[in-house]
Amino acid sequence: MRLVPAPELDSAALDIMLTAAAAAPSVHNTQPWRFRLHPLTGLLEVRLDGRRALPHTDPDHRARQISVGAALENLMVAAVHLGLRPAVRLLPDPRDDTLLAVVDTAARGPHPAGPDPLADLGLYAAVARRRSSRLPYTGRPVPEPVVARMATAARLAGARLLVPPHAVTRRLLRLTAVAEARNRADPARAAEARAWIRPPGGGPYGVPVTALGPADLAGRIPSRDFTGPVTALRPPPARFERHVQLAVVCTRRDEPRDRVVVGRALQRVLLVATALGVRTSLLHQGMEWPDVRGAAAALIGHGQRPQLLVRFGYGPEGPPTPRAPVTLDR
Repeated sequence: MRLVPAPELDSAALDIMLTAAAAAPSVHNTQPWRFRLHPLTGLLEVRLDGRRALPHTDPDHRARQISVGAALENLMVAAVHLGLRPAVRLLPDPRDDTLLAVVDTAARGPHPAGPDPLADLGLYAAVARRRSSRLPYTGRPVPEPVVARMATAARLAGARLLVPPHAVTRRLLRLTAVAEARNRADPARAAEARAWIRPPGGGPYGVPVTALGPADLAGRIPSRDFTGPVTALRPPPARFERHVQLAVVCTRRDEPRDRVVVGRALQRVLLVATALGVRTSLLHQGMEWPDVRGAAAALIGHGQRPQLLVRFGYGPEGPPTPRAPVTLDR
C-alpha cells in the first residue's frame, strides 16, 4: 500500500473527473452515486447511494447499478483525457454490496493491445453534450459504419451491442409496451415515477417536465409515462419515426458486476453516438420485470442477457437535465 497520493491527481484533476461522472444518465435522474477518496493511497471508491432508492421501480438495484457504471465510465473518460490511465477493480469487497468499484488513481491500468479505435472521436468533449432525446426522430437510417463504432464501444467495455432485425425490434417494442402498461397500472410504481418529476428550476434531481417526450400517436414507441393522471404536464402526442432503430446492450450473465459493466458500455455507446451526431433515448421498462426480461432474452437468443434497449437515430437534441455537484464523502 502506498503512503502518499499520486502526484498527478491534484484537486483540479479530481474535480474534472467528478464533474464528468455527474453528467452520466441515471434512472429517473436519481444520480445514485457516491465517491470517497483515500488521501494516503489515492484509491477512489465508487459507491451506490442508498438515499435515492426506487423500491418499486428498481427493487433489486439493477437500474441504479447500471447508472453508477455509467458514471464510472465518464470518470474514466475524463481521466484518459487528463493523461491518466487508472486501474479499476469492480466489486472489490464481497462484504460490501454498495462498493461497486475502486479506481486506483496512482496506478496504471493495462495498456491497450493496440491503438484505440475510438480515439479520433473526442469522447471527453461528448460527455457534456450528451442528452437523452425522447422526441421524434427523422427516420433516416443511421449508416452501418456508425452503428459498428457504437458496437465497438460496447465491446471494448465488456458488453455487446446487438441491432436486431425489424421483426425482432417490433416484438421487443411490444414487450416494452406490456411492461409500460404494467407500470401505469401499478399504483406504487406510478406514484414513484410522478415523485421524480420536477418543475423547471425544481432542483438537481429528477426529470424536469421540459425533458418529457410526447407519446407516439401510432403507439409504436412506448415511452415512459411519468405523469400518470396529471395530463396537463404531458406534451401533446406526436408522430414518431415509422421504422424504429433499436439496439440492445447485452451480457452473458446478469450479476451485479455485469450491471456495472453494462453501465460503462452503455455510456461509451452514448458518447460515441453523441460524437457522431446520433440521438439516443433509453427504453428500460421491460428490463424492470423479470418475466419480460426473460422473454426479451428468448427473442435475442445466442445466450445473451438483454440489459437495456437503446433507441437511436437522427433528430432534435433533447433538453438538458440538471445535475447535483459531486462532493467527496469523508
